[in-house]
Amino acid sequence: MDISQTSDAYHPGKIGTSGKPWGVDEYKLWSDTRPKQRCYFTDLAPRIQALEEITCSKTNARLFEVVQYGQLPHDDKNFPLFAVRSVDNWSPEKKNIFITGGVHGYETSGVEGAILFLTGGKAASYLQHFNILVAPCVSPWGYERIQRWTQKGTDPNRSFNPDGEIVEGRSFNPEAATDESTALIRFLREDMGHVEDWTCHLDLHETTDTDETEFRPAKLARDGIVDDGTKGEIPDGFYLVQDETSPTPEWFTSMIEAVRKVTHIAPADADGKIIGESVSQKGVIAIPCKKSLGLCAGVTNAPYRTTTEVYPDSPSATPEQCNRAQVACIEGALDHLLSA
Repeated sequence: MDISQTSDAYHPGKIGTSGKPWGVDEYKLWSDTRPKQRCYFTDLAPRIQALEEITCSKTNARLFEVVQYGQLPHDDKNFPLFAVRSVDNWSPEKKNIFITGGVHGYETSGVEGAILFLTGGKAASYLQHFNILVAPCVSPWGYERIQRWTQKGTDPNRSFNPDGEIVEGRSFNPEAATDESTALIRFLREDMGHVEDWTCHLDLHETTDTDETEFRPAKLARDGIVDDGTKGEIPDGFYLVQDETSPTPEWFTSMIEAVRKVTHIAPADADGKIIGESVSQKGVIAIPCKKSLGLCAGVTNAPYRTTTEVYPDSPSATPEQCNRAQVACIEGALDHLLSA
């Protein structure tokens, strides 16, 4: 079967029988018909590994080390999972910062923004004040195939608490654990177990047009839910996702104002909401505790935690702007922590 170009017959919304959850055959068909569109091994992995070569302009000392914290066995290869961290001994006097990208592999600016922060941002100067850990691409299979889900058809950004409560009708609900989330959790508990308290976790994401045209129909088909024709509205602009249990309005304002210098902020819709969720302040929506929902941003005990959302399909934003918006958000977040 030639699946070099996924045909309409293999649109995920058309896989399986309407109203019936997918079984093993449907999951396999979905996975087998997601064509590879870029290469993690040649396009991304070497760039991540090269981050070890970043040195201090004054002392020429190495600033970061790249560690492989796991591997994902997919198809006939193993995808190495990389994290980048401050190379010096993690000082207990410094605040601990965690940045994740590519949890949804298709969200390119999350990956590129994490790397750009380390190579073209102010990361080197921040090392004077912070211990920094970055996982630039949590889901390499999704990166290669420009997919939201893992190869097994699970949303990785709902898989960090598989025992979380499922609430019928809620747009955010936890899903089963994935190899991607399990590897990252193990790394944090074991290799990074010396970090007792995280200060900040920024999880870099995008909201795209395909969320509505591909991934919403896919989820309905996968879960055996009949599409009632309701369409969601994709917000045009950048916004942040706030955890209701972590109300830090000044911090969110700092990030939004930093991003505003790079790209536009998403307005609320006619109902005063963004993606159907209540707006807590300009460009920020509030949702239940992220840990209970299985979101990556809830994987640590950081009191300052958020999920970023860039809109790469906007006619008013370029891919470069999207990448720089992610960096601006990181820097706005850290600048606020320095001034607090």
